[in-house]
Amino acid sequence: MRIYKASDYHDMSRKAANIISAQVIMKADCVLGLATGSTPIGIYKQLIEWYRKGDLDFGEVKTVNLDEYKGLSPNNVQSYHYFMKTNLFEHINIPMDNTYLPNGLEENVEFECQRFNGIIDMLGGIDMQLLGLGHNGHIGFNEPDEAFEKGTHCVALTQSTIEANSRLFAKDEIIPKYAYTMGIRSIMLAKKILLVVSGIDKADILKDALTGPVTPAVPASILQMHNDLTLVADEAALSKININELTK
Repeated sequence: MRIYKASDYHDMSRKAANIISAQVIMKADCVLGLATGSTPIGIYKQLIEWYRKGDLDFGEVKTVNLDEYKGLSPNNVQSYHYFMKTNLFEHINIPMDNTYLPNGLEENVEFECQRFNGIIDMLGGIDMQLLGLGHNGHIGFNEPDEAFEKGTHCVALTQSTIEANSRLFAKDEIIPKYAYTMGIRSIMLAKKILLVVSGIDKADILKDALTGPVTPAVPASILQMHNDLTLVADEAALSKININELTK
């Protein structure tokens, strides 16, 4: 495991964007696994800035997103399709045909899960997977459970996740209670994983994920088993971890 300590959210975003940009430069046709939520927004802003300066070219890049709310159309402002379009895709030169997300409108759960698994296989797997960390230890929408879900599946979101997401929805909007998410197996098969974490409110769960037992009760704990994991976190998020002990 490699750990990069950042001074704050902005510094974390820049350091993480550096790692992603290096991947794109080294392999122009790489497959990036992308994440949504508040944490990666600063990373995407930095990548857009470097693209506009002519430092990055996304023309051959392919992307696979971790998840999508079940029941939301791609045009819904709360969908992850819309998030990715407005926060990254429409600002860079990536062909939209090279971007893949679960279809939140697909009612046939088995069909959609098989379809999305097939896309990942068709692309040859993921070169670098970007991950955030939920307050309950979820990665993607892999919520705490009694077993690790291997493939793409439809998950009932926990109340803590629903409450955490509620800040993004207007008062009169219905907050989705289900989502399609990439499974643990697909995440763990990524050649490289980049975990980004910010804020004192994530300090306890980050410590549990990286120093506690590997258990589906803390889904992110499985990352301890990956052979190419990079963590970029700010001082607040790392405040309860002894970095020297963790990197021995």
